[in-house]
Amino acid sequence: GNMSSRKGLNGACSVHEYTGSFLGQSAHFKMTSVCGHVMTLDFIGKYNSWDKVDPAELFSKAPTEKKEANPKLTMVKFLQVEGRGCDCIVLWLDCDKEGENICFEVLDAVLPVMNKPRGTERTIYRAKFSSITDTDICNAMNHLGEPNRNEALSVDARQELDLRIGCAFTRFQTKYFQGKYGNLDSSLISFGPCQTPTLGFCVERHDKIQSFKPETYWVLQAKVNPEKENSLTLDWDRVRVFDREVAQMFLNITKMAKEAKVESVSKKEKVKQRPLALNTVEMLRVASAALGMGPQHAMQIAERLYTQGYISYPRTETTHYPENFDLKGCLRQQANNPYWAETVKALLSEGINRPRKGHDAGDHPPITPMRAATEAELGGDGWRLYEYITRHFIATVSADCKYLQTTISFSIGPERFTCVGKVVTSPGFTEIMPWHSIPLEESLPHCEKGDLFPIGEIKLLEKQTSPPDYLTEAELITLMEKHGIGTDASIPVHINNICQRNYVTVESGRRLKPTNLGIVLVHGYYKIDAELVLPTIRSAVEKQLNLIALGKANYHQVLEHTLDIFKRKFHYFVDSIAGMDELMEVSFSPLAATGKPLSRCGKCHRFMKYIQAKPSRLHCSHCDDTYSLPQNGTIKLYKELRCPLDDFELVLWSSGSRGKSYPLCPYCYNHPPFRDMKKGMGCNECTHPTCQHSLSMLGIGQCVECENGVLVLDSTSGPKWKMACNKCNVIVHFFENAHKVRVSPETCDLCEAALVDVDFNKAKSPLPGDETQHSGCVFCDPVFQDLVELKHAAMRHPMHRGGQGKRQGRGRGKGRRPGGRLNPKKPKDKMAALAAYFV
Repeated sequence: GNMSSRKGLNGACSVHEYTGSFLGQSAHFKMTSVCGHVMTLDFIGKYNSWDKVDPAELFSKAPTEKKEANPKLTMVKFLQVEGRGCDCIVLWLDCDKEGENICFEVLDAVLPVMNKPRGTERTIYRAKFSSITDTDICNAMNHLGEPNRNEALSVDARQELDLRIGCAFTRFQTKYFQGKYGNLDSSLISFGPCQTPTLGFCVERHDKIQSFKPETYWVLQAKVNPEKENSLTLDWDRVRVFDREVAQMFLNITKMAKEAKVESVSKKEKVKQRPLALNTVEMLRVASAALGMGPQHAMQIAERLYTQGYISYPRTETTHYPENFDLKGCLRQQANNPYWAETVKALLSEGINRPRKGHDAGDHPPITPMRAATEAELGGDGWRLYEYITRHFIATVSADCKYLQTTISFSIGPERFTCVGKVVTSPGFTEIMPWHSIPLEESLPHCEKGDLFPIGEIKLLEKQTSPPDYLTEAELITLMEKHGIGTDASIPVHINNICQRNYVTVESGRRLKPTNLGIVLVHGYYKIDAELVLPTIRSAVEKQLNLIALGKANYHQVLEHTLDIFKRKFHYFVDSIAGMDELMEVSFSPLAATGKPLSRCGKCHRFMKYIQAKPSRLHCSHCDDTYSLPQNGTIKLYKELRCPLDDFELVLWSSGSRGKSYPLCPYCYNHPPFRDMKKGMGCNECTHPTCQHSLSMLGIGQCVECENGVLVLDSTSGPKWKMACNKCNVIVHFFENAHKVRVSPETCDLCEAALVDVDFNKAKSPLPGDETQHSGCVFCDPVFQDLVELKHAAMRHPMHRGGQGKRQGRGRGKGRRPGGRLNPKKPKDKMAALAAYFV
């Protein structure tokens, strides 16, 4: 049929409309989507201030509220606009607990604007599906159910527990330790009910490595020479001994014998089982160990493959295919891929094997390829993951690998030695997963009991026991699954968090090596309260959350009980923090001893030290005050100029030559001097009426992209002059090679932006008629129009990476409306006109 598609009002979600039939009646359909969670849980405004709130209040006193997860997307408004006047809603969110939770977020947004049901008429439907294929989608539409309130509640409970517990511990320990130490090199010393036990596993392995003492042992190795064949190396049945003299005695005894006698020959047919069907945890393990992809990255790729219809739903704990699963249909899809076409065709003609009986968690079928793909289609990592998933699937319906194992037992004097050989009789699944194949070995000589072979050599090998290695991501995932830390969906997030917080670093072979900070934190938790870091308490909480999902536990009771336990633990932690502090003192330097002198304090006029390690800050050891600074950039002294309000020397923050820079007063940045200023504002947002660095003196006009921003002249940027928005990352380059650029007190008659006075050197002046000076409006003056170009600041932080100039170019300003004045509070209609000028 016909379908019309359009972008929704938020510009992120498309809306597809068509006419069809629904439950036997003709209906007009609107199909749209959301971007992850619609809402997120947070404390109400005043409890988000770290300075004014005691973290202990976060356990029960502090009220929470649901806020839009991404306000820029205006998702609630978008859903309401599209849902207004609809009679029914069919929810096609992911079929897991998070998806169930999003169902109710969508319902909260759209039910108030939908048509009211007549009588007991049902208007809410839930589709259950595991892959985006025609059969699965049609099947889901024919068997619509209802959303599961209990599963949604279990997610709400987890969100609230993680928010309250995580924030309370994080705020307390971050403030406590950053107020004392200068080189922690982490802007946030976070605690998480799942994140901390995850780190605990890594540190536990580190401790084992540190405390390991190697031991020397001895092994007896014998070689025999069968006729006309290569020598055979035999393994000693005692394996090894730890006493040198005993080993020497065995060597002397065996050296007396001239021949080795065959005591027994046994042949057994053995089987290497094909793999169980693939679930999330196994996929993440293999991605890390064999494909070198971090769990977070692997999960993102798997989600992309799923939404494009290449694989089934990638979040599942199940390793068992339901009886009615169309295995042959999935296999036929793969019959033309050159990599495995022969294997697939052979399986289809000879008949497939039923996969092994695995674990059925009752969520989704195992991860299965749903349609054929080529390397060119998917490219890079997408193809590598898809190839593994497909090979794994083909292996689950292939035969087991069979091989013949021959074991020959020898005696040399009184000592026994053995030699084992394997010969593959039927490769089975190892054809498609060659890395699992039985290694080719030298064939054993044909012999019988009582045969004698001459001895080539017997020697004693000295070896040492070796320590374990650092945990790989794959091993950590196994431990997390075993101890019930996190879910298949959240395991990658927790591992990513401990890397981001600088608690562990990823070494070669994707091994996780704890940093000094990670080690000290875990040792500190063990010293104060081991349950904060052991997996036991979190896995008990996970079990309670699962009971909520099954409707067997009360949401409020679980929440109250768990928070009560952690509240007590928190108070004990605060009282005993000195125990962790003793460990910190050994590894980190106090604030007064770190950093290098940079700018003068306005109170004592001595130099304050600039501490570069995250979070960068200034510390005055004489006044014992610490001043936070903007992050992710460089800080230097600003011409030894002082703030007229408090006499502190100004510093200049810069995000690099292609980014923004602005001066700031360390004291005003932390203690806003005027009512209309907030903490964390530099001179480019300061409303001081006469200071030469303030917004009042250097502000030029309203930002062309964001609502409240003002474009401020960067007076340090010459000769590559620019003005930058004091709210977003818009930068306007202008008047390159100008000798001087000043903001005039006069304003433009058309748009009320401040006029700019520009002086050029005679040799480099681009002004008409060899003029060297001109005064005019950056936006409206035709003389300036070719000298202005808009870009986006290159930020150092990955969160702020704006593209290089979405709207570059120098345009003529046609059809701009006058109106508006320099007021950062109210956006003007002029915004649209200014944006149009730059397009």
